[in-house]
Amino acid sequence: MGIKKVGVVGMAGFMGQGIVQICAQSGYQVVGSERSEEQINKSLVDIDARLAKNVAKGKISQREKDIALARIKSTTNMEDFADCDLMIEAVFETMNLKQEIFAELDATCSNNTILATSTSCLSIIEISSVTKRPNKVLGLHFLSPVPQNKLLEIVKTIATSDETMATGKEFTKSLGKTFIVAKDFPGFVFNRLSVALLLSAVRVLESGIATREEIDDTMKLGLDHPIGPLALLDFGGNDVYLHIANALYEELKDATYAPPMMLKQMVAAGWLGRKTKKGFYDYT
Repeated sequence: MGIKKVGVVGMAGFMGQGIVQICAQSGYQVVGSERSEEQINKSLVDIDARLAKNVAKGKISQREKDIALARIKSTTNMEDFADCDLMIEAVFETMNLKQEIFAELDATCSNNTILATSTSCLSIIEISSVTKRPNKVLGLHFLSPVPQNKLLEIVKTIATSDETMATGKEFTKSLGKTFIVAKDFPGFVFNRLSVALLLSAVRVLESGIATREEIDDTMKLGLDHPIGPLALLDFGGNDVYLHIANALYEELKDATYAPPMMLKQMVAAGWLGRKTKKGFYDYT
Protein backbone atom coordinates (compact mmCIF):
# COMPACT_ATOMS: atom_id res chain seq x y z
CA MET A 1 0.00 0.00 0.00
CA GLY A 2 1.41 3.39 -0.99
CA ILE A 3 1.17 6.36 1.37
CA LYS A 4 0.31 9.71 -0.17
CA LYS A 5 -1.71 11.52 2.51
CA VAL A 6 -0.88 11.47 6.22
CA GLY A 7 -3.09 12.60 9.09
CA VAL A 8 -1.69 13.66 12.47
CA VAL A 9 -3.90 13.88 15.55
CA GLY A 10 -2.36 16.21 18.11
CA MET A 11 -0.34 18.72 16.11
CA ALA A 12 0.00 21.23 18.97
CA GLY A 13 2.58 19.28 20.93
CA PHE A 14 6.30 19.32 20.16
CA MET A 15 6.10 15.74 18.91
CA GLY A 16 3.04 16.34 16.75
CA GLN A 17 4.53 19.48 15.21
CA GLY A 18 7.69 17.60 14.34
CA ILE A 19 5.78 14.76 12.69
CA VAL A 20 3.71 17.20 10.61
CA GLN A 21 6.87 19.04 9.56
CA ILE A 22 8.93 16.00 8.56
CA CYS A 23 6.04 14.45 6.63
CA ALA A 24 5.46 17.69 4.69
CA GLN A 25 9.16 18.08 3.97
CA SER A 26 9.24 14.48 2.71
CA GLY A 27 6.59 15.15 0.09
CA TYR A 28 3.39 14.00 1.79
CA GLN A 29 0.12 15.87 1.92
CA VAL A 30 -0.52 16.33 5.64
CA VAL A 31 -3.66 17.03 7.62
CA GLY A 32 -3.05 17.97 11.25
CA SER A 33 -5.73 18.34 13.89
CA GLU A 34 -6.21 19.97 17.25
CA ARG A 35 -9.20 20.81 19.42
CA SER A 36 -9.12 24.55 18.77
CA GLU A 37 -8.16 26.97 16.00
CA GLU A 38 -5.95 28.78 18.52
CA GLN A 39 -3.86 25.64 19.07
CA ILE A 40 -3.67 25.03 15.32
CA ASN A 41 -2.53 28.57 14.58
CA LYS A 42 0.19 28.40 17.22
CA SER A 43 1.40 25.08 15.78
CA LEU A 44 1.60 26.48 12.26
CA VAL A 45 3.52 29.52 13.52
CA ASP A 46 5.98 27.25 15.34
CA ILE A 47 6.51 25.03 12.28
CA ASP A 48 7.00 28.09 10.08
CA ALA A 49 9.59 29.46 12.53
CA ARG A 50 11.56 26.20 12.62
CA LEU A 51 11.60 25.98 8.84
CA ALA A 52 12.69 29.62 8.67
CA LYS A 53 15.65 28.80 10.90
CA ASN A 54 16.59 25.99 8.51
CA VAL A 55 16.49 28.47 5.63
CA ALA A 56 18.67 30.90 7.57
CA LYS A 57 21.19 28.12 8.25
CA GLY A 58 21.21 27.09 4.58
CA LYS A 59 19.77 23.65 5.28
CA ILE A 60 16.80 24.21 2.96
CA SER A 61 15.86 26.86 0.40
CA GLN A 62 13.04 29.38 0.76
CA ARG A 63 11.25 27.54 -2.06
CA GLU A 64 11.49 24.22 -0.20
CA LYS A 65 10.09 25.89 2.91
CA ASP A 66 7.15 27.35 0.98
CA ILE A 67 6.38 24.01 -0.71
CA ALA A 68 6.46 22.15 2.62
CA LEU A 69 4.10 24.64 4.27
CA ALA A 70 1.72 24.43 1.29
CA ARG A 71 1.39 20.68 1.86
CA ILE A 72 0.06 21.20 5.41
CA LYS A 73 -3.67 21.51 6.04
CA SER A 74 -5.30 21.74 9.46
CA THR A 75 -8.66 20.86 10.94
CA THR A 76 -10.66 20.55 14.13
CA ASN A 77 -12.94 17.96 12.51
CA MET A 78 -11.98 14.29 12.56
CA GLU A 79 -14.10 13.71 9.44
CA ASP A 80 -11.34 15.41 7.43
CA PHE A 81 -9.18 12.33 7.96
CA ALA A 82 -11.52 10.10 5.92
CA ASP A 83 -9.22 9.88 2.88
CA CYS A 84 -5.86 9.64 4.67
CA ASP A 85 -3.70 6.61 3.90
CA LEU A 86 -1.89 6.74 7.24
CA MET A 87 -3.02 8.21 10.55
CA ILE A 88 -0.52 9.03 13.29
CA GLU A 89 -1.80 9.78 16.79
CA ALA A 90 0.48 12.04 18.86
CA VAL A 91 -1.51 13.00 21.94
CA PHE A 92 -0.62 12.76 25.64
CA GLU A 93 0.26 9.34 27.06
CA THR A 94 -3.14 8.42 28.45
CA MET A 95 -4.67 5.09 27.46
CA ASN A 96 -8.31 6.24 27.64
CA LEU A 97 -7.61 9.27 25.44
CA LYS A 98 -5.72 7.24 22.86
CA GLN A 99 -8.44 4.58 22.74
CA GLU A 100 -11.08 7.26 22.31
CA ILE A 101 -9.19 8.69 19.33
CA PHE A 102 -8.55 5.28 17.76
CA ALA A 103 -12.22 4.31 18.02
CA GLU A 104 -13.19 7.54 16.27
CA LEU A 105 -10.53 7.10 13.58
CA ASP A 106 -11.63 3.51 13.02
CA ALA A 107 -15.17 4.70 12.37
CA THR A 108 -14.08 7.63 10.19
CA CYS A 109 -11.21 6.40 8.03
CA SER A 110 -11.22 4.10 5.03
CA ASN A 111 -10.87 0.39 5.74
CA ASN A 112 -7.46 0.56 4.05
CA THR A 113 -6.10 3.29 6.34
CA ILE A 114 -3.25 2.29 8.62
CA LEU A 115 -3.54 3.61 12.17
CA ALA A 116 -0.33 4.36 14.04
CA THR A 117 0.40 5.60 17.54
CA SER A 118 3.52 7.52 18.57
CA THR A 119 3.22 6.26 22.15
CA SER A 120 6.54 5.80 23.90
CA CYS A 121 5.45 3.32 26.54
CA LEU A 122 1.79 2.23 26.36
CA SER A 123 0.50 -1.12 25.08
CA ILE A 124 -0.28 -0.78 21.39
CA ILE A 125 -2.39 -3.93 21.22
CA GLU A 126 -4.51 -2.47 24.02
CA ILE A 127 -4.88 0.78 22.07
CA SER A 128 -5.87 -1.19 18.95
CA SER A 129 -8.45 -3.27 20.84
CA VAL A 130 -11.11 -0.59 20.32
CA THR A 131 -10.80 -0.88 16.52
CA LYS A 132 -11.99 -3.42 13.99
CA ARG A 133 -8.59 -3.41 12.28
CA PRO A 134 -5.90 -4.48 14.79
CA ASN A 135 -3.97 -5.94 11.83
CA LYS A 136 -3.59 -2.39 10.49
CA VAL A 137 -2.35 -0.85 13.75
CA LEU A 138 1.31 -0.37 14.61
CA GLY A 139 3.58 1.87 16.63
CA LEU A 140 5.67 4.62 15.05
CA HIS A 141 7.70 5.93 17.98
CA PHE A 142 9.42 9.09 16.78
CA LEU A 143 12.20 10.58 18.88
CA SER A 144 12.56 14.29 19.63
CA PRO A 145 13.34 16.53 17.95
CA VAL A 146 11.54 14.66 15.18
CA PRO A 147 12.98 16.45 12.11
CA GLN A 148 16.57 15.97 13.29
CA ASN A 149 16.55 12.59 15.07
CA LYS A 150 17.45 9.78 12.69
CA LEU A 151 15.92 6.89 14.67
CA LEU A 152 12.33 5.65 14.57
CA GLU A 153 11.01 2.62 16.41
CA ILE A 154 8.45 0.61 14.47
CA VAL A 155 6.47 -1.44 16.96
CA LYS A 156 4.74 -4.65 15.88
CA THR A 157 1.93 -6.07 17.95
CA ILE A 158 0.90 -9.72 17.88
CA ALA A 159 -1.87 -8.69 15.47
CA THR A 160 -0.01 -6.32 13.12
CA SER A 161 0.08 -7.80 9.62
CA ASP A 162 3.24 -8.22 7.56
CA GLU A 163 1.74 -5.93 4.92
CA THR A 164 1.22 -3.18 7.48
CA MET A 165 4.79 -3.58 8.72
CA ALA A 166 6.15 -3.42 5.17
CA THR A 167 4.28 -0.18 4.54
CA GLY A 168 5.51 1.24 7.85
CA LYS A 169 9.11 0.44 6.94
CA GLU A 170 8.86 2.06 3.51
CA PHE A 171 7.23 5.12 5.03
CA THR A 172 10.01 5.39 7.62
CA LYS A 173 12.69 5.17 4.94
CA SER A 174 10.95 7.90 2.93
CA LEU A 175 11.38 10.24 5.91
CA GLY A 176 15.12 9.65 5.80
CA LYS A 177 15.11 7.74 9.07
CA THR A 178 16.66 4.51 10.22
CA PHE A 179 14.25 2.12 11.92
CA ILE A 180 14.45 -0.68 14.40
CA VAL A 181 11.58 -3.12 14.84
CA ALA A 182 10.52 -3.48 18.47
CA LYS A 183 8.08 -5.83 20.15
CA ASP A 184 5.02 -4.41 21.88
CA PHE A 185 6.60 -4.52 25.34
CA PRO A 186 6.60 -1.64 27.87
CA GLY A 187 9.04 1.07 26.79
CA PHE A 188 9.96 -0.84 23.62
CA VAL A 189 13.77 -0.57 23.16
CA PHE A 190 14.69 3.11 23.39
CA ASN A 191 12.88 3.99 26.60
CA ARG A 192 13.77 0.74 28.34
CA LEU A 193 17.39 1.81 27.93
CA SER A 194 17.26 5.60 28.06
CA VAL A 195 14.85 6.02 30.99
CA ALA A 196 17.01 3.74 33.13
CA LEU A 197 19.98 6.03 32.44
CA LEU A 198 18.05 9.25 33.03
CA LEU A 199 16.61 8.11 36.35
CA SER A 200 20.06 6.89 37.46
CA ALA A 201 21.44 10.36 36.73
CA VAL A 202 18.77 11.92 38.95
CA ARG A 203 19.58 9.49 41.76
CA VAL A 204 23.29 10.34 41.55
CA LEU A 205 22.42 14.05 41.83
CA GLU A 206 19.87 13.42 44.58
CA SER A 207 22.38 11.50 46.67
CA GLY A 208 25.01 14.23 46.35
CA ILE A 209 27.57 12.01 44.61
CA ALA A 210 28.13 14.59 41.85
CA THR A 211 26.88 17.95 40.63
CA ARG A 212 24.56 18.33 37.66
CA GLU A 213 27.46 19.58 35.51
CA GLU A 214 29.69 16.68 36.52
CA ILE A 215 26.96 14.16 35.73
CA ASP A 216 26.24 15.64 32.32
CA ASP A 217 29.91 16.09 31.44
CA THR A 218 30.59 12.47 32.39
CA MET A 219 28.12 11.24 29.79
CA LYS A 220 29.12 13.80 27.15
CA LEU A 221 32.87 13.32 27.48
CA GLY A 222 32.95 9.71 28.63
CA LEU A 223 30.37 8.25 26.24
CA ASP A 224 30.33 10.98 23.57
CA HIS A 225 26.66 11.79 24.20
CA PRO A 226 25.64 15.06 22.50
CA ILE A 227 23.71 16.15 25.59
CA GLY A 228 23.90 15.14 29.25
CA PRO A 229 21.06 13.15 30.90
CA LEU A 230 19.87 15.97 33.16
CA ALA A 231 19.87 18.47 30.30
CA LEU A 232 18.00 15.88 28.24
CA LEU A 233 15.35 15.57 30.94
CA ASP A 234 14.89 19.32 30.83
CA PHE A 235 14.69 19.27 27.04
CA GLY A 236 12.04 16.56 26.82
CA GLY A 237 10.12 17.71 29.89
CA ASN A 238 10.52 16.35 33.41
CA ASP A 239 6.76 15.76 33.57
CA VAL A 240 6.89 13.68 30.39
CA TYR A 241 9.68 11.48 31.70
CA LEU A 242 8.00 11.14 35.09
CA HIS A 243 4.88 9.90 33.31
CA ILE A 244 6.89 7.40 31.27
CA ALA A 245 8.77 6.19 34.36
CA ASN A 246 5.52 5.67 36.26
CA ALA A 247 4.04 3.72 33.34
CA LEU A 248 7.12 1.50 33.05
CA TYR A 249 7.27 0.87 36.79
CA GLU A 250 3.56 0.03 36.90
CA GLU A 251 3.96 -2.54 34.13
CA LEU A 252 7.36 -4.02 35.04
CA LYS A 253 7.51 -3.59 38.83
CA ASP A 254 11.25 -3.07 38.35
CA ALA A 255 12.84 -0.64 40.84
CA THR A 256 15.06 0.64 38.01
CA TYR A 257 12.06 2.60 36.74
CA ALA A 258 10.72 3.83 40.09
CA PRO A 259 10.79 7.65 39.83
CA PRO A 260 13.25 9.33 42.24
CA MET A 261 11.71 11.65 44.84
CA MET A 262 13.67 14.59 43.42
CA LEU A 263 11.99 14.20 40.02
CA LYS A 264 8.55 13.95 41.62
CA GLN A 265 9.14 17.09 43.68
CA MET A 266 10.43 19.07 40.70
CA VAL A 267 7.35 18.22 38.67
CA ALA A 268 5.10 19.10 41.61
CA ALA A 269 6.88 22.46 41.85
CA GLY A 270 6.33 23.09 38.13
CA TRP A 271 10.04 22.81 37.30
CA LEU A 272 9.45 20.96 34.05
CA GLY A 273 12.56 22.04 32.18
CA ARG A 274 13.00 24.29 29.18
CA LYS A 275 9.28 24.81 28.64
CA THR A 276 8.90 26.42 32.07
CA LYS A 277 12.39 28.02 32.04
CA LYS A 278 13.41 26.02 35.10
CA GLY A 279 14.33 22.39 35.66
CA PHE A 280 17.67 20.86 36.58
CA TYR A 281 19.07 24.02 34.99
CA ASP A 282 17.79 27.60 34.93
CA TYR A 283 16.82 28.86 31.46
CA THR A 284 15.70 32.38 32.37
